[in-house]
Amino acid sequence: MALPMNSQVDPRDVHAQARFNMIEQQIRPWNVLDEQVLELLGKVRREDYVPPEHVTLAYCDIEIPLHGTPDEAAAKGWIMLAPKIEARMAQDLQIKPSDRVLEIGSGSGYMAALLAAQAKEVVTLEIVPELAEMARENLLSAGVKNVEVKLADGATAAAALGQFDVIVLSGSVAQIPDSLIAQLNDGGRIAAIVGQQPVMRFTLVTKTGNEFKLSQPWDTVAPRLTSFEEPSRFNF
Repeated sequence: MALPMNSQVDPRDVHAQARFNMIEQQIRPWNVLDEQVLELLGKVRREDYVPPEHVTLAYCDIEIPLHGTPDEAAAKGWIMLAPKIEARMAQDLQIKPSDRVLEIGSGSGYMAALLAAQAKEVVTLEIVPELAEMARENLLSAGVKNVEVKLADGATAAAALGQFDVIVLSGSVAQIPDSLIAQLNDGGRIAAIVGQQPVMRFTLVTKTGNEFKLSQPWDTVAPRLTSFEEPSRFNF
């Protein structure tokens, strides 16, 4: 697929074609139709957040390993989520310019960059030191100034950070902890991929006053976030 004649993509950008193809062939077909989100995906250079050895995979419809061997990365959740997952999450969260956002699971910093481009400020937590440093360096190199990367266990450290308008779990959990839901401001949203393989559901909880609305608009599968509680298993 060629770039349209009136494309605003810089022809000097060697990844422009791949970025355009990602949007048109992966993102739009997955019901990501918000023009602001699509424009954002065209501006944030995903290749800047991919390890150099995997830069050719930056715009592929796959999870990209960030640390260790590919098998280890997949098993421990040291990956970038597929582009369409991050794009759909960004669309469904409906980030506002006034929002204070918490992300758990920084990875390479790409999702934080997408959130930061829409929000007032982002705090992102990463439990793996090498990934926290990677995210910090990537965001700094990209000139993203409204993100703070913290080396911390998101399952236990989030409570000390106060209230947020949006909380994003960039990975899967068995269930969304009540403690995180309690950190939402009025009108706040918390999003995570919830469940067990082979089927998980994107889950969005919205707070209005003292009421909480839950929706699960689409299914997917994602690696687990570290340290979050798993349901007990009975041994017979």
